[in-house]
Amino acid sequence: MENTIDWIGLAGPTASGKTGLALKLAAELPLEIVSVDSALVYRGMDIGTAKPTSAELAAAPHHLIDILDPAESYSAAQFARDAQQLITDICTRGKLPLLVGGTMLYFKALIDGIDELPPADATVRAALDAEAAAQGWPALHAELARLDPVTAARLAPNDAQRIQRALEVFRVTGQPLSAFHTHGGDAPSAPPRHRLLALEPRDRAWLHARIGQRFEQMLDQGFLDEVRGLRERGDLHTNLPSMRCVGYRQAWEAMDAGLAGDALRADLMERGVAATRQLAKRQLTWLRGMDRVSVEAEDKKAAELALRRLAAEAGFLTT
Repeated sequence: MENTIDWIGLAGPTASGKTGLALKLAAELPLEIVSVDSALVYRGMDIGTAKPTSAELAAAPHHLIDILDPAESYSAAQFARDAQQLITDICTRGKLPLLVGGTMLYFKALIDGIDELPPADATVRAALDAEAAAQGWPALHAELARLDPVTAARLAPNDAQRIQRALEVFRVTGQPLSAFHTHGGDAPSAPPRHRLLALEPRDRAWLHARIGQRFEQMLDQGFLDEVRGLRERGDLHTNLPSMRCVGYRQAWEAMDAGLAGDALRADLMERGVAATRQLAKRQLTWLRGMDRVSVEAEDKKAAELALRRLAAEAGFLTT
């Protein structure tokens, strides 16, 4: 039977169980995993990104993990190109491409297309940082709402990283960030050659508990030492995309403030967990606007069955 789809996406908010589910299916099927995660691309950022362990990476071929130094940048457009080439290569090898992660902009770029964005402009970013220090990020969010209401509508008023990037794009190009998503309205009439499975928790408290547990585990595993090592390099700073990743930014700022010992850990637990919860909320907002098969993340059996059904549709399992 001819395959009806080329790849399966497994998406969901942070801590929803994507890695475990992907590896469970990898034990049964000839698949290769393509990471859809804007933090896992960076080398040396292992604990704070909950990067798969060496044993997990060895359980199935993985792609787009540890491909960049933290001083480098990686865009959604670059991801879309890399992922499409990987999908082609994996299919040629007779295997199933399983795209796993929580960077929803990457999924959207691959599915709908995205134009290449302008590179970062240090002068513009410095000006925006100064304005934010004087006025606060909610004021800049209000400015973004006037210039690019589509983008502003999906950002929280204190989402400094994304507000800054959206305003930076507008000031550099004179165009709203949403204008670079040019292909979404031109969807082909043919059925899509992919399926997207979304792990979406019904109980928000369940997800919050998992986020707190995982953040505490990362601290126990040496996350603060990992951040100290990155700081000691001397070439990294909080304006880089890598150091804006949730957890890393909060740890960096706490260390800049001179916190240490128990005070540092307590501050990071509070602010890091809060930032991770906000990230999960944004991820779920993105997901709800995408064409997907949704299952409750808490129900591991239902999630596994749903993924197996999609694999059967792709021609890799018999029903």
